[in-house]
Amino acid sequence: MHPSTRPDLSTRDRPRLARHVRLSFCRTRQRPILLLPETVVVLNGSGADILGLCDGRHTVAEIVAELGARYRSVPGDEVRRFLTRLVARRWVEAGDG
Repeated sequence: MHPSTRPDLSTRDRPRLARHVRLSFCRTRQRPILLLPETVVVLNGSGADILGLCDGRHTVAEIVAELGARYRSVPGDEVRRFLTRLVARRWVEAGDG
């Protein structure tokens, strides 16, 4: 499986955070954050939940299913759009499923 930075994601892709990106929690802000070189991105709860599952093992379909089990309704297309934006920014890599 080779990581890809192509912007289109399939449900079989296995996204993971790029090497230079780390998911963390800011105690000052009491919010989840993405740490990038010279940048901090404050996340909302759903964004953090999605990124928490981006470990290179879960497929996009599995991420949507897991979120659906946690919450009543999870629009799969919104999850894919969110991940597609992060792949385009090179914050997430999509390994082929």
